[in-house]
Amino acid sequence: MTTFRTALAPAALLGAAALVLTGCSAGSTDAGSDTDRQDRSADGDRVVLTYDGGLLTLDRDLRVVSDDQIEGFTRVNPAGDGRHVLVTVPAGFRVLDTAAEPALTDAVFPADTGGHAVVHGDTTALFADGSGDVTVFEHDELDGDTLPDVETTTSEAPHHGVAIQLEDGTLLTTIGTEESRSGVRALDADGTETARSEECPGVHGEGAVRDEVAVFGCTDGALVYRDGAFSKIDAPTAYGRTGNLFTTATSSVAVGDYNDDPDSEGYLLDQVAMIDAESGEYRVVDMPEGVGFTFRDLARGPSDEAVVLGSDGALHAFDTETGAALDTIDVIAAWEGPAEWQDAHPALKVVGDVAYVTDPATKRVHAVDLTSGEVVASSDTLPGVPNEIAVA
Repeated sequence: MTTFRTALAPAALLGAAALVLTGCSAGSTDAGSDTDRQDRSADGDRVVLTYDGGLLTLDRDLRVVSDDQIEGFTRVNPAGDGRHVLVTVPAGFRVLDTAAEPALTDAVFPADTGGHAVVHGDTTALFADGSGDVTVFEHDELDGDTLPDVETTTSEAPHHGVAIQLEDGTLLTTIGTEESRSGVRALDADGTETARSEECPGVHGEGAVRDEVAVFGCTDGALVYRDGAFSKIDAPTAYGRTGNLFTTATSSVAVGDYNDDPDSEGYLLDQVAMIDAESGEYRVVDMPEGVGFTFRDLARGPSDEAVVLGSDGALHAFDTETGAALDTIDVIAAWEGPAEWQDAHPALKVVGDVAYVTDPATKRVHAVDLTSGEVVASSDTLPGVPNEIAVA
């Protein structure tokens, strides 16, 4: 294992050979300098959507303000600073500036097969599946084309992994190979391993709950890191996979998808895991009869409730302390699960008390006020079918 710190020049930048891309901004005038754009940063959320061949940026009223052409299946993640979004490209994680006049910059965090991007506290951790490298940076230092200094940590072997850096500098990063994943290790600020657990088969999904306690999903429960040590919370069934976790800093409960059938087919699930890292309780909550969801359809609401976009087209809220069903808000028409996980299907992101819901069938996106239960904004028909979504 090696940890080193380096500065990425503005062109750890993308060459034409790495990606063929052209960009155009809708309704834009001269963007001016990066400082000017910072001064004229967007008022309210910016919604970033991918579609086949492109990347859209929408303003708070869900009007398209930028449409960039980009090749291939693209994933997007918030960079953590409330302004930038990280776009996966063959060269790594490319920076999209969503300021008043959005710009897909030439700045790229290099990564061999860029995967998960995890924001926690003041830092963002990027995982490169092809090399196992973890790149950590302070996201407030990200400024347009200028990349911040980074710390890079190598894994024991390349794998589809994830990492999260806690506020005391502890880096938690997965253990695995190209064939399997087994657990998580903890590294201190100097890169020295201080703890590890290989009791988390198929580790996938992460988050930090109240009091800086980290939780990771396993195929048989959840792995918890607290006060320098790992512990395991078993799932209620021998096979009980949680692959994605959603946490908040004010709740001890991690919310995730749940699958108790290793032979299941398709991508629709109908159970929600609620894992209390403080009490050790692992609760499984059923969706309404006949209603499913995918990994893109889970979030946390303004009161730490679990929010699920169901295949019936409605948002379903659950109390994470009791598992009790709360509100149901109709948003879009009923939909079916995707044939492949990359295929466009409805997705959910929640920021504050607003839920953003994509509707590939109508090529639109909607904003829902979770406190009033009202759809407060809807886009016009978009230039392409919305797939991935990020909100900055």
